[in-house]
Amino acid sequence: MSLPESIDPNNIPKHLAVIMDGNGRWARKAGAERSFGHENGIKSVRETVEGCVELGIKYLTLYAFSTENWNRPADEIEALMTILINSIISEKPTLDANSIKLHTVGNTASLPENCQKALQQAIDETASHSNMTLTLALSYSGRWDIVQATKKIADSVKEGKISIEEIDESLFSSFVSTADMPEPELMIRTSGEFRISNFLLWQLAYSEIYVTDILWPDFTKQHLYEAIENYQQRERRFGKTGEQINTGQ
Repeated sequence: MSLPESIDPNNIPKHLAVIMDGNGRWARKAGAERSFGHENGIKSVRETVEGCVELGIKYLTLYAFSTENWNRPADEIEALMTILINSIISEKPTLDANSIKLHTVGNTASLPENCQKALQQAIDETASHSNMTLTLALSYSGRWDIVQATKKIADSVKEGKISIEEIDESLFSSFVSTADMPEPELMIRTSGEFRISNFLLWQLAYSEIYVTDILWPDFTKQHLYEAIENYQQRERRFGKTGEQINTGQ
């Protein structure tokens, strides 16, 4: 599929992060249980993954289940875990066909054992794929990520592997769960909520943020393209002035 002419293929983010929000509201509008929204959100995941492959995005991180989501009703959590396992199995051919490597970040040890096994099997079977890395943030929160990185650094200092003087932003970044990928240039949030909900707090420091009113189950490739077009119209300054960016200072 050819990309819209309005998209510059030379200005595509390497890493896209997405907060997939609005499944519950979408289900309520349909007069159904929240799980119905989660089930229908899978097609939007497929559309987004395929769209990112077509765009040439190398890393896609989806906020699938936060640490706070454990506070939801038990029946919804059970439904979410079932949907997760079924989608991993059903979407495996798509990962293989597009050479997509599956990866996870978060406290996945807290997931049900059958979820852990399904995830690990898919991760192992896609390990050699190289076209794109699809990361599922599961039982994840930005604060958890920062705390676990801090603990690892503290252990390294205690063991004499690094000194306190060596600790800087670069070193800290090497201990967060996404250390093996670039920080997201763009983060998309659906459903119109203007917050990042404890997602990639360290990594989103200079990311562009795009919010759309579209509820996640209605999100399509066209909406993805619109987000990329909006991203390409922005001037990324990283604390500098526009004049400095334009003159290369």
